[in-house]
Amino acid sequence: MKHLITGLLTLMILSAACTNESKLSEKESHHNRDLQLSSERMTPEALWSFGRLGNARVSPDGATVLYSVTYTHIAEDRAYTDLYTVPANGGSPTQITNTAENEGQPDWRPDGQKITFLSSESGTAQLWEMNPDGSQRTQISDIEDGITGYLYSPDLKHIAYSKPVKLDQTVNDLHPDLPKANARIETDLMYRHWDSWHDYTYSHLFIASYENGQLIKEGTDIMEGERFDAPLKPFGGMEQLAWSPDGQKLIYTCKKLTGKEYAFSTNSDLYMYDLEGKLTTNLTEGMAGYDKNPVFSPDGTRLLWESMARDGYEADKNRLFLMDMATGEKRDLTTPFDHNAGAPSWDRNGDFIWFTSNVKATYQIHLLSLRDGSINQVTEGQHNFNDVAHTGDALIATRVSMSAPADLFRIGIKDGSTTNITNTNEQLLNQLSLGKVEERWITTTDNQQMLTWVIYPPDFDPNKKYPTILYCQGGPQSGVSQFWSYRWNFQLMAANDYIIVAPNRRGLPGFGTEWNEQISGDYGGQNMEDYLSAIDALAREPFVDEDRLGAVGASYGGYSVYWLAGNHNKRFKTFISHCGIFNADMMYTTTEEMFFVDWDMDGPYWEHPNNQYAFSPHLFVDQWDTPMMVIHSEKDFRIPYTQGMGAFNAARIKDLPAKFLYFPEENHWILSAQNGILWQREFSGWLDQWLK
Repeated sequence: MKHLITGLLTLMILSAACTNESKLSEKESHHNRDLQLSSERMTPEALWSFGRLGNARVSPDGATVLYSVTYTHIAEDRAYTDLYTVPANGGSPTQITNTAENEGQPDWRPDGQKITFLSSESGTAQLWEMNPDGSQRTQISDIEDGITGYLYSPDLKHIAYSKPVKLDQTVNDLHPDLPKANARIETDLMYRHWDSWHDYTYSHLFIASYENGQLIKEGTDIMEGERFDAPLKPFGGMEQLAWSPDGQKLIYTCKKLTGKEYAFSTNSDLYMYDLEGKLTTNLTEGMAGYDKNPVFSPDGTRLLWESMARDGYEADKNRLFLMDMATGEKRDLTTPFDHNAGAPSWDRNGDFIWFTSNVKATYQIHLLSLRDGSINQVTEGQHNFNDVAHTGDALIATRVSMSAPADLFRIGIKDGSTTNITNTNEQLLNQLSLGKVEERWITTTDNQQMLTWVIYPPDFDPNKKYPTILYCQGGPQSGVSQFWSYRWNFQLMAANDYIIVAPNRRGLPGFGTEWNEQISGDYGGQNMEDYLSAIDALAREPFVDEDRLGAVGASYGGYSVYWLAGNHNKRFKTFISHCGIFNADMMYTTTEEMFFVDWDMDGPYWEHPNNQYAFSPHLFVDQWDTPMMVIHSEKDFRIPYTQGMGAFNAARIKDLPAKFLYFPEENHWILSAQNGILWQREFSGWLDQWLK
């Protein structure tokens, strides 16, 4: 999520054509690089003090990497983001911004002479430029109400930008004599999405002329009158756009559907807008699932993008598709590869494509040869690589693991060797004692082998018996890879002297399409057996106290916790469910993106009169016998908060010890620092109460 903070001073613009260097706020930014921790064990406060590296962009000449680091000021309950550069070959990073205004969406201008970014210091989010050393910070756009994203054309003649356009009428528009009326009138689905109600606007793309470091005027709306969003909501960004190398065509991602059709479909397409003819063409017409994230080959003759085959299936195999721009011929480059492929990046000659994929619960970089179609894994190790870019004789990527947040790494193309070129949190990590992360393979009830991560407490003593937590993953089809989380942080959980068991149960990517797809229509089936296989295997270890087991999870993991509460045969002593599905019938008709529940639940509950969604946790409440903590947020529109209320109320009606932690301003996630720390304190406090 991108948050742009309003600046403290207003920038004075003499005219749209002028380039005035801004007066920066006297207040500087904030960082935690010198923070001294009071304990070598991870705490919520320490976790929220880590710098969060992101937005890595390699300069056009491949010599320098631009990136951002965000630090949280816990007392102020806000984040400060600044920009840094570091030589791609390694060296000392340079901080190039140090202001109270957050710089968003940083990138290089195509000629490499300027760094570009969004800032709200003039009062609205506008496009700015500055020199690579951070000097001559200059506002170059003055678009009414601001913009939400931007992309320069390679020839530096145009800039595409996105902004909301109001096309629908409010009740006050419809009834102008009732200016104080506060209501909504809805006639179709998708009136709210993720954490916000539809605000009667649509995200449109504009193209404006760019000369002498300024947007000449407000751009032309290339989607005029269309009630569609580009980029896609709720999380799409400018990675869903691509300029042709000659700057004459703009490719963008859009799902040109509305209402019920939009809610039930994942059919986004790639559209090409021709600047000269002012015509828009659907390049992926007839392709049924998601098509997004286009990337032109260096010579502009081919277009690469990510594609799913089936409409309505958001967890379908993510393929890499290639189109010949002259003939329109399309082909799947990843047919023999039985895993997802994402974040593709061309080599500079257009002969190879690098991409990342989750294979056996780690994200590694792979190389696809367009010469012979071969796909080979480039990296290995107990970590995740993301955001790969080519720099000549090496690759640049971010790397995370369960034991370290993101840093930038340089990867040798020939041997896959890795060298870290940033150490953003070295000072904090050196003060902490972290637990061992172990890979185990556990036999399931149907005699399959399941990779399970086991995270041990720091200073683990095999002669002691430890309370142990089963972690249930959400998604339901998002992998338990080597991720670093600021909520479900396994090192923080283990630091409180727990052993954490995190299985890659059925329905998770990284183990082939069959394993990933098994969960659809089988929510209460084999994947639940997989959970029990994992915790039972660890419970047999002499260092695990089988009388002090708990289960925790969020989203589908929260559903899993509710289901286990009625089907665990007294294995567990407590449960924690965050934003989980409690009543599957109500979930089907109250969530927003209908394609998710329609596919995974195999249609609506009224089409299943004989079983009435037999896997729904609320049907097993009569067997609940275990203390439970429920966490939910009011702005969670994916799984509405009444699901959590229903579960908590059911537990208390049965006189079970229960606690309801409710966040009125959070969504499916917990995003603010103080709420996040509160979450961690209550989470660990509940576990300690019942397992220690």
